[in-house]
Amino acid sequence: MPFKNGEMAVQELGSSPYKNRDDADMAKHGKKQQFQRNWGFLSMLGFTTTMMCTWEAVLLANPSAMVDGGPATLVYGYIFCWIGALVTAASLAEMASMAPTSAGQYHWVAMLAPEGQKVFLSWVTGWVDLIGWWANTASGVYFSATVTQGLLVLNYPHYDFQRWEGTLLMWAALIICVLVNSIGAKLLPKIEGLILILHTMGFFAILIPLVYLAPHKDAEFVFGTFINSSGWQNAGLTWLIGLMGTNLPFIGYDGPCHMATNSPKAEEVVNASVIVPWCMIATILLNGALGFAIVLAFLFCIGNLEAALDSATGYDFIEVFFAATKSHAGTSVMAAIPIALTICASFGFLASSSRLTWAFARDKGVPFSNYLSRVSPKSAIPLRAVGMCAFMTAITCIINIGSSAAFNAMISLTTAGLFSSYEIAIVLITLKKIKGEPIPYGPWAMGRWGILVNIASICFLTITIVFSFFPEELPVTATNMNWSVVVFFGEFFLGFGWYIVRGRKSYNGPIVETGFTSADEGSNVDSQ
Repeated sequence: MPFKNGEMAVQELGSSPYKNRDDADMAKHGKKQQFQRNWGFLSMLGFTTTMMCTWEAVLLANPSAMVDGGPATLVYGYIFCWIGALVTAASLAEMASMAPTSAGQYHWVAMLAPEGQKVFLSWVTGWVDLIGWWANTASGVYFSATVTQGLLVLNYPHYDFQRWEGTLLMWAALIICVLVNSIGAKLLPKIEGLILILHTMGFFAILIPLVYLAPHKDAEFVFGTFINSSGWQNAGLTWLIGLMGTNLPFIGYDGPCHMATNSPKAEEVVNASVIVPWCMIATILLNGALGFAIVLAFLFCIGNLEAALDSATGYDFIEVFFAATKSHAGTSVMAAIPIALTICASFGFLASSSRLTWAFARDKGVPFSNYLSRVSPKSAIPLRAVGMCAFMTAITCIINIGSSAAFNAMISLTTAGLFSSYEIAIVLITLKKIKGEPIPYGPWAMGRWGILVNIASICFLTITIVFSFFPEELPVTATNMNWSVVVFFGEFFLGFGWYIVRGRKSYNGPIVETGFTSADEGSNVDSQ
């Protein structure tokens, strides 16, 4: 058991022992409590599970895997990414337990990095994490909008698909997310519990009719077929590139970190140092199981593979639903479920990205820090950070008008940005373990197995980041080029330029706001 003294993850909200622990956790890392703690285990599990929306993302992202390897990539690539997500989530959970702040990865890096490197590495980690979360918010509204357009194509054959209309639909979904994260912010924990129910019910609402109505492939097709229509000649390389389609369903499991400590969400979680790690692990297990069931159901029921991949709707799963139901109305209802749940997931994307933005601004790590670090006294919500993240997402959505390839590169940044921030932190804690240096563990720790889990995570993250920059198909053209490598390093160096000119003078790592000193815990963390 990774818990000390047999502690359970689910405890009564607001009970004084856990309030005292939360206060101690905040004080230990030099942070003042600024938000009400309304999030318990179930509400936070609902938040994380629905934000990852794994089974929905399987439907949305599988074309990448189907082009680069087909069923063999989708099945075995999914299993590979599921295991990789689990070992990575466990590594992050261990650090979240020892420092439950919404700053997340960049705070842990400041704790773990060598003294002369901690400020710079902490800033780099925070910046790439921000890039990933801003892109993730854009990807959520992008999928909800473009699937809606796919349904219009299905139901109205003469509909002229226009990208600018898709951008307007993205903005509409974004407005809903902003309203939920501002006016409805206090209800968000209850809303997330309801969405968790809908997430589970929606799974069965799609799985049952699909399995019952669709023609079935045999097991050999599902588990033993490798289809390479990408143009890449090497089968192993093709399979690795196809992992882009099986990684997306496991994006966002660091969301609870940003709700548990240094940010509004983080500081709203009761017994954060225990509940947040448990939520990260539980959501991988729960979502992974649901997602794998959809992987198998989709492949067994795919019918005409070429027709599905060449669907005019732009999404193969819409074609598969229509082949199963033979009904425009039935297909529309089934496809509306992932649309609605993807918008709901975007509530969490915006919440986590705004909390991270607020936390980084509080520590003077971004431009306009004084403005973005303000918390509304009436709502106790960082409304300015919410607005900033919404603005960044809205600007990103405009790219879709000019070039769908450029926009796809932007949403591909989610993997590169988030996974890079994970890897920096995990590499540092692994090095400390190898050297035998003291680590201020929290109540959730992996013990002697931790270093093996960390190494497995580093290997997984390295493979994923490298191959996320590869184009899916050959020959490479301006349309199918994976521009994410250009956009990622472009955004990174824009931020780095600000850091060199001004940021290095204002950002000194996570700021101490209380009288606690790092010597109290034998750690060199949280000094200005």
